[in-house]
Amino acid sequence: MSNQNIFSTLMVTWAAVPSLAMFLGAGPARAQNNPSNYTFLLASGFVCDPGDSATCPAVVKSANDDSYEMSGAGAFDAQSKSVQGAGAFTHKSSDGTTLETGVWVVSELIRFDSYGIAPGALMSGGRAFGPPKFGPKRLPIFSGSMPTGGLAVFRIRLLPMSGASKIAVLQANCALGNVPRERAVEGIRLTLESNGTEFSLEVGGRVMFLSMRPEVSTPAGTPTQEHTPHSAEPPSS
Repeated sequence: MSNQNIFSTLMVTWAAVPSLAMFLGAGPARAQNNPSNYTFLLASGFVCDPGDSATCPAVVKSANDDSYEMSGAGAFDAQSKSVQGAGAFTHKSSDGTTLETGVWVVSELIRFDSYGIAPGALMSGGRAFGPPKFGPKRLPIFSGSMPTGGLAVFRIRLLPMSGASKIAVLQANCALGNVPRERAVEGIRLTLESNGTEFSLEVGGRVMFLSMRPEVSTPAGTPTQEHTPHSAEPPSS
């Protein structure tokens, strides 16, 4: 990819990521009749409370304590493997120095392992995750989607503000539902394909998948039937 194309992608993604997270977190209406469709929020959107630095952005470290901080959002079809998604990242050294910053774009869904739905996951301590303005009565996701645990493995392209792009494998784990013991920690893992460097120590990060389930509603044009009691018959003599 040329430097001009990388710059264009960076600008477009930087502008689109906040809107993408909010749009997907509010329950996208497209393809709700296909149960294999999912949206995901990675340390962004309504799953993050204001000032929540413990889980947003998601942080993962390597053996030498270098770290990646990541956030983003997207959507995918688990059957056809079609996927779209993007986010922001910051790469830091062990002493906290920022080495590079930029955006990431999903290029492939390698696999998705579902742990099952978790209907009560959006409520914590009597309220929904996120700011109060995203309460249960105002979140359209309750009518058309269901929180679902699982492990999504993506191939992504890291596009730094300067320097060459990198191909990496991103694992996003949402520890809801029937979670395998080895995946009990929610967060991300990252492997750079060029040199095999692994960032596998999940420091923190909130991940959520939303399963797009069919709506149950009265077909359009079908009148609501009401029971009208029959008039009383005169008593027999």
